Parts: sequence; structure tokens; C-alpha cells
Amino acid sequence: MLFDHCAKCQSCCNVDSGFGTLEITLTQKETKVFRHLCIEDRCEYLGEKGCTLGESKPLSCKLYPLSFDPQVKKYYFDAACPLLPEYKRQLKDSDSDASNHFREMNTLIEEMAIVDPKFLSRNHEIDLDFFELVPLRQPSHLKKYKHE
Repeated sequence: MLFDHCAKCQSCCNVDSGFGTLEITLTQKETKVFRHLCIEDRCEYLGEKGCTLGESKPLSCKLYPLSFDPQVKKYYFDAACPLLPEYKRQLKDSDSDASNHFREMNTLIEEMAIVDPKFLSRNHEIDLDFFELVPLRQPSHLKKYKHE
């Protein structure tokens, strides 16, 4: 599976010294549960095999290594993530892990555009400040973001 590598890499859940604190963007609903999450050096929910929160981890963490810019309705990818080449390769196959991840994130982003549009803007602003984002071409077989 594509994201099996994440449990070994864990770089997205660690912040190198000198890079400041990474604020985890939370939806309105997540804020009620977590209140506030920041990674100063290592995420408090990072275990040996990856995130200990499982399916209840914040949407911004599920979205990573993608970032969505709601202003221009485009997706980006963190260039520092070692999955970039494989993710792009897998997007060509509509049944791949990357395509499934992309579809799921696209659905969640469309939902956020309705129920919590400020989340999308905040998340992308934080991603721009912290990550090196590169544009990600969306294959034609994947549903385009449609909320206007």
C-alpha cells in the first residue's frame, strides 16, 4: 500500500529544529475535540507504527501530503514528501491507493467548502508557510473539485 511508507518515514509528523512550530489546522468540529494542536518537534500522537489517532486524526493530517487552494481550486503536493513520484504515478490508475486517497480527500474538501469554508483557507495558508508545495495535475479520470 502506498501510505505504508509513512509509518517508516514520519517526517510530516516531526519538525526539524529551526523550522518553528507547525500548527495543525482543525475543522470547527475537530476544535471541539482537540482544542489546539501544534507540532514543536514531534507530534504527540505519533507512535512507532504511525499516527495513534487512526481514523479520528484531523482532516489536515488525512489530507497531507496534498494541499488544496480554495481560491484557485487547485491541488498541490508537498515536494519534500518522498511519496511524490509514486503518488503521481499511481494517479494514472483509477483503482490505485493514490487515486482512492485523492477521491476521498476531494469529497471531504467539497464538504468543508459548505460546512467549514474557513478551514480550507487556513489549512492552505499554513501549508504555504510550512511546506514546499508543487502543483499536482489532476488526471481526467478523477472527479474535479466542483464547489464554486
